[in-house]
Amino acid sequence: MGNFPGVTVDKKTGISDLGSDLHANVIDLPGTYSLYPKRGDEWVTYKVLLQQDGEVRPDILVLLVDASNLKRNLLFCSQIIDLKIPIVIALTMMDLANKKGIEIDINGLERELGIPIVSVNPRKNKGIAQLKRVIAQTAHQLHQAPVRDFIPNKSLATEAVQDVKGFFPQISDYTAIHYLINHEHFDFRKDVQDKIENIESAHAFNHTKVQAEEIMQRYSRIKQIIQHTVSEPDPLQKTLFTERLDNILLHRRWGYLILVVVLFLLFQSVFWLAQFPMDGIDWTFTQVRGWLSNVLPEGWFSNILLNGLLAGLSGIIVFVPQIMILFGLITLLEDTGYMARISFLTDKLMRKAGLNGKSVMPMISGFACAVPAIMSARSIENRKERLLTILITPLMSCSARLPVYTIIVSIVIPKKDLLGFISLQALVMMGLYVLGLVMGLIVSWVAKRFIKLKEKSFFILELPVYRAPRWKNVIVTMITKAKIFVTDAGRIIIIISLILWTLSSFGPGQEMASIRQEYQQKIEANANVADQLTREKNAALLQHSYAGILGRTLEPVIRPLGYDWKIGIALITSFAAREVFVGTMATLYSVEGGKNANRQTLRQKMESATRPGGAKVYTLATGISLMLFYAFAMQCMSTLAVVKRETRSWKWPLIQLVYMTGLAYCISLIAYQLLK
Repeated sequence: MGNFPGVTVDKKTGISDLGSDLHANVIDLPGTYSLYPKRGDEWVTYKVLLQQDGEVRPDILVLLVDASNLKRNLLFCSQIIDLKIPIVIALTMMDLANKKGIEIDINGLERELGIPIVSVNPRKNKGIAQLKRVIAQTAHQLHQAPVRDFIPNKSLATEAVQDVKGFFPQISDYTAIHYLINHEHFDFRKDVQDKIENIESAHAFNHTKVQAEEIMQRYSRIKQIIQHTVSEPDPLQKTLFTERLDNILLHRRWGYLILVVVLFLLFQSVFWLAQFPMDGIDWTFTQVRGWLSNVLPEGWFSNILLNGLLAGLSGIIVFVPQIMILFGLITLLEDTGYMARISFLTDKLMRKAGLNGKSVMPMISGFACAVPAIMSARSIENRKERLLTILITPLMSCSARLPVYTIIVSIVIPKKDLLGFISLQALVMMGLYVLGLVMGLIVSWVAKRFIKLKEKSFFILELPVYRAPRWKNVIVTMITKAKIFVTDAGRIIIIISLILWTLSSFGPGQEMASIRQEYQQKIEANANVADQLTREKNAALLQHSYAGILGRTLEPVIRPLGYDWKIGIALITSFAAREVFVGTMATLYSVEGGKNANRQTLRQKMESATRPGGAKVYTLATGISLMLFYAFAMQCMSTLAVVKRETRSWKWPLIQLVYMTGLAYCISLIAYQLLK
């Protein structure tokens, strides 16, 4: 969560105990500066405040107000006051205001506004108990909405307002003004819509004029209040640390170099910090499976436990350290305030591709997960730029691709350092992420010519101050994301692993029985090579199983990319979730390898995998081709679903599926043919 617009893009809820057996259902809404919404996230807040949200009807509003930017925040506050909903102000950033030399008379401000104000510092857990107490008092009607309007609304379209209140007698004058301005966006009956339209026509109601007059009157009153309650120093007197640091980090040349270094360190750290725990998890699962294969009797139960459940589970747990580290580092960038600077730095480049700086936030969020990233595109006002951002965000390499990249990079890229300290594997990993970003810009540059929407675009972004990261927040985020990965993605991987084990272990009865009989005779006749013949039998059984039949049917289509039928099956299962690739390979190679495979890690099994002629499956050409396919292909049903929801049409997700799959196939084909 953050105290600046664009961070929250939907409603988030939770429960709070206010004491005295009073429990509150707390709904956090997206940040906004006024009751005149322009972006999708602002409309979420606006409809709740105007009582037009079918699910949420607020009893009390708690408004977070930045003490260091009081004038700007009081505009929104004054508008809410005139909606006549009970309100409590939580005054944040008092420490920053003090550093700026700003002194606020909180008691005087309370008297001027007519509402309770509580100073809070959530980072240090200060003022929270008092805030809860004031909310409870407001719930018991000890504090109520001011009777007097903040500005004399009677001067604004008085007759039109009174006519609207004739249909809605319970609303305030100011609410009536918003009914006149935005009634088309509300779920009123058609006859009510027609009546409001008639009122507008009868009184020549001018939206723009009324809004301009209102804002001018509000700022005039806010100026008077601030003169009486706030003491501010000369703005030229003091240069804050944030401004001095921005001179370096937002420098027209050095800023971009620093950005590249930050991104490189991020991916270097993901590899370096995660290596030891990943090796430990891999070793642990290998030992457990090896031990169980020795103590459990042979049969379907031990087979499904070792080659289905444990094989799939190991493919999930081993990547948890990398997922946690990636999310932890991204949270650090957000918490310190640097993430917003990345938007500012890249605005010029984004505009050349038909986007703007605000597109960077969803794109960077896409490195974690495309689903919330696409939702965060609501903060982009321009419809064309928002649509382009949604279309290219899945090209950003999300955390679901990380397990695929990691296992393939570890197999086909040598583990060595360049210049003594730059990991080649980390460099390749960073290259895949950068490649997704570059391809996204190219696709946007092409697509902007086909989307016939023309709106003026402005890039206005609040840059939060630089602050020390909240380590508790970082740790909580890491643990939460690990839980989500293990439970949500893990559930899918386990289910698919068990289904895949079934498809890999069974096939047309006559064929499977014939293979078993043939190899049983060979093993009895050649006992000295029984282990090798057992491996050949398992491979033949797998190839003629239902999974093998499916894979061999697909193989002619994917053979030009360098893939065998096992990879083909993984490509199909990956449409449930990209990370399923690892669980699929773990299950297939475990079933094929039989009992001996339980003493090997997945990486070892894939490294030693060979084609029928004896050639290695995972060569450099195949590995690069496979990583490029996963970098560009749309293999996530959840992403397609959220694109449909955000665009309110199946047209755009289908376009996304077709262009990304075609792009992935063509680039992988070129890469393999050039490198083989």
